[in-house]
Amino acid sequence: MLDFNELRELAADVRVFVDIAEDKAEALRTVIAAYDVVLAIFPSEEGMGLHVIKGRQILDKIAKSRTNTLYSHTAIAVPDLEHAQMLKYLTAPVEQRIAA
Repeated sequence: MLDFNELRELAADVRVFVDIAEDKAEALRTVIAAYDVVLAIFPSEEGMGLHVIKGRQILDKIAKSRTNTLYSHTAIAVPDLEHAQMLKYLTAPVEQRIAA
């Protein structure tokens, strides 16, 4: 189960990492490449929204099998769902972007 406070802390760490980087786009790509699961978090009417940037298959497998599979994860704070969807698209492998 994901802890929202942990996700906020992870997103804050990512924000600092990106803020100090000279190439912010490369820093985001590095973060996304480094983890098995990357979640975008954003404000929503329900409090906090989540969008899977990377690792949906891992999360689906865990949910279906009810196992405690180990995986690395982080979160990236974005202003809204549209930004989360765009970040997912822009950081997908080139083959997936061409197919879309």
